[in-house]
Amino acid sequence: MIITRTPLRISLGGGGTDLPPYYEGAGHGFLIAAAITKYVFIAVNRNFDDDILLKYSEIERVADAESVSHPLLRECLRATGTTHGLEVSSMADIPAGTGLGSSGAFTVGALHALRMYCHAPTDRAELAREACSIEIERLGEPVGKQDQYIAAIGGLTSFTFHSDGTVDWERLEIDDATRSQLEDNLLLFYTGIRRSASSVLEHEGTGIREGSSNGGDRSGVADNLDRTRAIGYETRDALAEGDLAGFGELLSRQWKLKYERQPDVVNRQIDDLIGRGLAAGALGGKLVGAGGGGFLLFFADEKVKLRREMVELGLEEVRFGIDYEGTTTLVAR
Repeated sequence: MIITRTPLRISLGGGGTDLPPYYEGAGHGFLIAAAITKYVFIAVNRNFDDDILLKYSEIERVADAESVSHPLLRECLRATGTTHGLEVSSMADIPAGTGLGSSGAFTVGALHALRMYCHAPTDRAELAREACSIEIERLGEPVGKQDQYIAAIGGLTSFTFHSDGTVDWERLEIDDATRSQLEDNLLLFYTGIRRSASSVLEHEGTGIREGSSNGGDRSGVADNLDRTRAIGYETRDALAEGDLAGFGELLSRQWKLKYERQPDVVNRQIDDLIGRGLAAGALGGKLVGAGGGGFLLFFADEKVKLRREMVELGLEEVRFGIDYEGTTTLVAR
């Protein structure tokens, strides 16, 4: 039996510039992401029958990998050559569709578990690259690459997405006091709204290619994402310098840019919630993920009033820390 644990993530600066339509045209994308201590677990075990048994939000028992309905699991089985006599189960701390990169973590974790089961382990960067290939190239999902890479590598990490599709990454070097304060003062609150990241990102990708979501010319979308990319670099510098007040302000600036790209009804509601959090003392706040729901991320020195305000608004807090391991093997026997 093999069991893997793969972290979910929060994006801290530059989110959206990991989309191929952006970095292919702009030369590169850049963002800061953090893996968090909320996980996707994948278990792989031998099935004494010759078929394949899959347990996720549904249960599938099929003759072979080609008959699997779950697209990510089907492609992971194909990629690793595991076609018969297998049982795969998944569990997660946070449900899908909430903006924390669950599909990327699921794909990385499944590939990791299947490669360990086949006695063909690979390094984490290769797991991320293969997961991106499955989601973006094989399945044609309009997603970016940060989810797969931060899930595989973990930590507080910067990523550069080059126009040729290659990805460079680097751990952020910050002092212990800054790291501790950052972890203590980042707060996540669930809005209760779930959505498909693919549908949101497909709309954004179309906007990048053809014009803004408001019907403007393409240069408006490119300029917006150029400014978002610049926030990624500013975020890196603020954290390196221990300027956490500046970091908080950058969260809010990034949200304003995303709202400018997607000023729909749901995001207007999100904008109001973020405004309420700022009025309750947060130094900065944004929505995590593609948009349209999911989790609010705040940075706040004074947390009592913020928590009280969010509870009164009906939002549930999810406590977390930063995961520095990336995808790991919990059981191998």
